[in-house]
Amino acid sequence: MNRPIYLDYNATTPVDSRVLETMLPWFTEQFGNAASRTHLYGWEAAEAVEIARRQVARILGATEKEIVFTSGATESNNLALTGVFEASSKKHFITVQTEHKAILDVCAYLEKLGGEVTYLAPDTDGLITPQQVSDALRPDTALVSVMWANNETGVIQPIRELARICNERGVLFHSDATQAVGKLPVSVEGIDLLSLSAHKLYGPKGIGALYVRKGTPLNIQMHGGGHERGRRSGTLNVPGIVGLGKAAELAQQTLTQEAERLAALRDQLETQLLQQIPGTRVNGSRISRLPQVSNLAFEAVDGEALLINLTRIAVSNGSACTSASVLPSHVLKAMDLSDDLAHASVRFSLGRYTTEENIAEAISHVVAMVAKTRTDFLVM
Repeated sequence: MNRPIYLDYNATTPVDSRVLETMLPWFTEQFGNAASRTHLYGWEAAEAVEIARRQVARILGATEKEIVFTSGATESNNLALTGVFEASSKKHFITVQTEHKAILDVCAYLEKLGGEVTYLAPDTDGLITPQQVSDALRPDTALVSVMWANNETGVIQPIRELARICNERGVLFHSDATQAVGKLPVSVEGIDLLSLSAHKLYGPKGIGALYVRKGTPLNIQMHGGGHERGRRSGTLNVPGIVGLGKAAELAQQTLTQEAERLAALRDQLETQLLQQIPGTRVNGSRISRLPQVSNLAFEAVDGEALLINLTRIAVSNGSACTSASVLPSHVLKAMDLSDDLAHASVRFSLGRYTTEENIAEAISHVVAMVAKTRTDFLVM
């Protein structure tokens, strides 16, 4: 059976063979607990964890002691927001309507605990402005959380300017950089907290990290053992941590070249689909976005039927975390798309193993299937 061409890299990435090779010994020969400091097995594991911590710190421009390993970006987001909420006397938070559910659901939880959250509305390109953040800040604002790059549209927010405003006002700034790390140059300069996940940059699932600037008040959420300098208890996932470190190292080595290659392939895909399929539009900014993402809306198409017919490519119409929902994408709705257009939108996300041949075949297939779906739609 021929497998479809994978164009859903924003949902997850395959583990790079070099990452897997680095991980394998830590499942078998070198299986020690990194907290066991009385024998060789534990010493080896602890050293491997610290090497990975340096690799992750390096891609962020952070120090090793500021990296806290977690089970992934969702846990990192929970630790960041809930940890600040519990540690601060201030209970007002600011975020954006287009954030991932791993932020929005935490904010909803904090509201139940008595917190207040301001949800900033983006423009039709999916962007917010520094002025919006500045205007929303209050004396009781504890934290501003803005996603670096959106998982559905690839839109990149003006993180530097947002962080600067928060720094000037004495407000903590957090960014969910899950989609940005390994794809863009990411620096934690001016940022207090930053979340990332290994499986978005060719590492394993179930491992991530939270950058915590030294001195940032943060209540722990995982009790028992005081691991990770007391920030996050639990036996360390040494193979996963090693994999995350190696994935970060590899991504940093080819960051610029890979971004240029993927942007060229993305532009080829996008240009051809816009030219060959009338009534097609790009969702989100075409200037400030990730190099490998194109979110396209196809007019007069039943979105569900289109995805069913796109059997030769693996794509999605939103976040993998909300793909079971029949509701239109909350990201696209916040950008003022109609329900019909939001349902008829498809996210194409390219990656390390995408080829020119893949893109050519995808173009041909999408053109044919949109035409077929439109005919069926009009007949209905």
